[in-house]
Amino acid sequence: MADQAPRPAREFVVEADGGSRGNPGPAGYGAVVLDPVTGEALVEAAEYLGVVTNNVAEYRGLLAGLRAAAELDPDATVHVRMDSKLVVEQMSGRWKIKHPDMKPLAAEAARVFPPGRVTYEWIPRASNKHADRLANEAMDAGARGEAWSPSDSTAELDAGGADRAAPAGRTAGSRRTGAASAVAPAGTEGGDSGEPAPDGGGAAAGEPLARAGRDRVDAASLGAGTRAATSTGASATGTSGTGASATGASGTGASATGASGAGASATGASGTGASATGASGTGASATGASGAGASATGASGTGAPATGTSGTGAPATGATGAGASATGAPGLGVAAETSGEADVRAAKVVASPGWGPPDMGAPATFVLLRHGETPLTPQKRFSGSGGSDPSLSPVGREQAERVAASLARRGTIEAVVASPLARTRETAGIVAARLGLEVAIEEGLRETDFGAWEGLTFGEVRERHPADLDAWLASPDAEPTGGGESFAATGTRIAATRDRLVAAYAGRTVLLVSHVTPIKTFVRLALGAPPESLFRMELSAASLSAVAYYADGGASVRLFNETSHLR
Repeated sequence: MADQAPRPAREFVVEADGGSRGNPGPAGYGAVVLDPVTGEALVEAAEYLGVVTNNVAEYRGLLAGLRAAAELDPDATVHVRMDSKLVVEQMSGRWKIKHPDMKPLAAEAARVFPPGRVTYEWIPRASNKHADRLANEAMDAGARGEAWSPSDSTAELDAGGADRAAPAGRTAGSRRTGAASAVAPAGTEGGDSGEPAPDGGGAAAGEPLARAGRDRVDAASLGAGTRAATSTGASATGTSGTGASATGASGTGASATGASGAGASATGASGTGASATGASGTGASATGASGAGASATGASGTGAPATGTSGTGAPATGATGAGASATGAPGLGVAAETSGEADVRAAKVVASPGWGPPDMGAPATFVLLRHGETPLTPQKRFSGSGGSDPSLSPVGREQAERVAASLARRGTIEAVVASPLARTRETAGIVAARLGLEVAIEEGLRETDFGAWEGLTFGEVRERHPADLDAWLASPDAEPTGGGESFAATGTRIAATRDRLVAAYAGRTVLLVSHVTPIKTFVRLALGAPPESLFRMELSAASLSAVAYYADGGASVRLFNETSHLR
């Protein structure tokens, strides 16, 4: 019997993506294996990952796509297309992989197929809609406390799967065609700059670090889902519309469900102002503490009326704003609104400081780290910039090591800036060494000068300088005994430092290692809180807080006094 001819190796195209709503924040990946000739989707994979970074999610998407291709044919050759410049350049061997979280994932991906059988290509985000949509479906499912379900997925349809047939002669390296998606990515990055990543950084320079979804939602990691892809004629409905308007007679828009909401929804304090149009469009609903004014226009859709003085288009119903309401709904005061009026109102919503729509780009994010303990910390003594300048205690050094390990796992810090005092420089040095970064010194981050109170406990100050202490507690303009620095002066200094650092680190995530009063002041200024709020915050040694600053001048407090890394 004659030997059979060897079966020719198959060729696949893998498109993969990952996203993180907060970076780090609730994250997920999506991957699809395509036939390079017909463009047919052979396998889809998606998974909610819990709270990780953008880059970790992207690498996990790559790994899932390669494994899915290997299950179809372990002898295949694969062409990977991703919109992450970082992953493409690192896996192609042109950029070094320095971050500890990236190395094992990259090594694992490299082992799926033998060397030389996988090639990589960077593509624009608009050409990676199928994988992006899968990643967003996984994140939406995770926000609802569910696993991604293949049966509920509309990613192929949303990404133009009905028009996926390839032109004659297309090869594995070419991009697939398809109708433009009606879904704007709600958890994906902007374009990459093509510049190498800084040492220890988790993203390419200029690559936006924050995804469009900004609320941190802690949820348990759910299992990955995969499916053999099928084409359907059904329209995207229910909770699968993400971040954009749905059009057509049967489009239901995007509704908010679960903790972070799906589609053009507003959850918590981040609204998107997206609108739904069509004969039966119900628009986008907003749930959470503040409504987002996502409006619906059309035969039966209605825009939410603008009520109150905030101009957000969300009617006040207790503590919850409803962004888009159905006509005739009792008690919501729905008003008729023209399409033009809806557009103007939506524009006002997304331009509101702190809401930061995706087209603003990534914010400058300050991760605020209080230094570790010194010998004075457990004794609760005033320790400002005018005293003995103590170094860290053994406990403080251990705290710095723990926070360094935590930040290394998150993989988001691109630069480290510290106060000039010994305890902050030592803390910053320990963290920066773990991250492979240098420490820059910023004089404006120093602690308040407490004058003659330096080294004393509160009780000792009360005994020795009662009148001065009462004045200091009553007014931010009062100085500590002996010519120290008032809280008003500290506030002015921190505001100037903030503006300088925001300009210097626009779009980047920076670790600022500082002290109690400066960190509380960053938070106070971001919230627009009065000076007396400084006395109402607890800030532990080696704790983490975070504030994001957007291009419109708005600020968003994302984290305060987080100490889980010390436990």
